[in-house]
Amino acid sequence: MAEKWEKVRVELFHAFSTTSGAEVFTTEDLALLERVADAVVKRGMAAPATVFLESLGPMNFLGSQALYFLTPIVEWAFQAKEVEQVAQLLERRETISRLIAIIETKSAPQAPPQAPQGASAQ
Repeated sequence: MAEKWEKVRVELFHAFSTTSGAEVFTTEDLALLERVADAVVKRGMAAPATVFLESLGPMNFLGSQALYFLTPIVEWAFQAKEVEQVAQLLERRETISRLIAIIETKSAPQAPPQAPQGASAQ
């Protein structure tokens, strides 16, 4: 009985935790975030997407749960594996800040190439 109570206590602690464990992004996770950032930047939506993500960042866990609920509908348009991967990523608080950083990096203006030292423009 004590073991069952301990298991319930640990699960409840995890369920109401405001901090996430130090989880590392896998290469698949990073590749998915890169694809999302590429799509956002390609469409010229970096600034609106950043504002949207920053405003909804604290509710990312609710978004992941909604995505699990809507999976049967969303699977018509997207692959089931990617839908599940996105939902799992949204459960982690640091995902939104990572995605914002990737979008900002990809949308940053590229610096023009500099002339070699000692050369003058004529």
